[in-house]
Amino acid sequence: MSKLPLIVAPMFLVSTPEMVIEAGKADVIGSFPLLNARPVEECAKWLKQVKENLPDTPWAVNFICHRKSNKRYEEDLKLIEQYQPPIVITSLGNPSEAIDIVHDYGGLVYSDVATVNHAKKATQTGVDGLILVCAGAGGHGGTLNPFSFIRAVKQFYDGAIILSGGMSTGADIAAAKLMGADYAYMGTRFLAAEESNAQEEYKQMVIDTTINDIIYTNAFSGIHANILIPSLLKQGIDPKTLKSREDVDLSHLVNVKAWRDIWSAGHGVTTVEKRETMKEIIDQLTKEYELGVSSFV
Repeated sequence: MSKLPLIVAPMFLVSTPEMVIEAGKADVIGSFPLLNARPVEECAKWLKQVKENLPDTPWAVNFICHRKSNKRYEEDLKLIEQYQPPIVITSLGNPSEAIDIVHDYGGLVYSDVATVNHAKKATQTGVDGLILVCAGAGGHGGTLNPFSFIRAVKQFYDGAIILSGGMSTGADIAAAKLMGADYAYMGTRFLAAEESNAQEEYKQMVIDTTINDIIYTNAFSGIHANILIPSLLKQGIDPKTLKSREDVDLSHLVNVKAWRDIWSAGHGVTTVEKRETMKEIIDQLTKEYELGVSSFV
């Protein structure tokens, strides 16, 4: 069996230690945002749980580098230093401090980027890999075409490339490899997983919706994100009335109450048709990937 070159993306308020552990058991890289576990003592328990269950398997955490947004910035850095996750995925800020800590214990740092200029800045900090957030990604998605984005980045960077945006099948993963990516980065496909912390109604909405039910807007945080239109309608919000936000407000990273019922998904949502376990999803992706790779030979 071919090893599946996949990172299960860290999903805000959704990813759990159980998802990471089950991904690791299936020989792919799982991840969770550190801010999913609150308070910091709970986060320490999550890290301990994953580390004990996956002592020899790569796994990852997502660390928000934006000091003003992440009120736990210093505490999260200390957790990283203490529990030494093999991979740290950095978002929304300068990853330099995290890089120093992670490299000191031999770990890797991958930074997510949505533009070529952002990618160039990240490479200057010494990251080990770039997560190219392309059009169709769940959460804070980008706008660039993946073919063009990979080609542009490879002109100045020879580190690991992780491709994100709209992928939901094993064939997509095979295509990402053919394009030059080292890993595919997939979140939406796992939203309705049994081990996911998404609300039951959220999981059902993901199953019931398609790409036509997604709106790309910066109305909520000032950073564009792909949002499920039915979740807005459920809250009495008319998508037609949404206005562009001029300032960047990432307070939802701390005060999550308002975001518990505004739900995100990527363009790959159409593929999610039923409730499955992490193992079942990864087994299916692996079969599709092997079939896709064999078709390229």
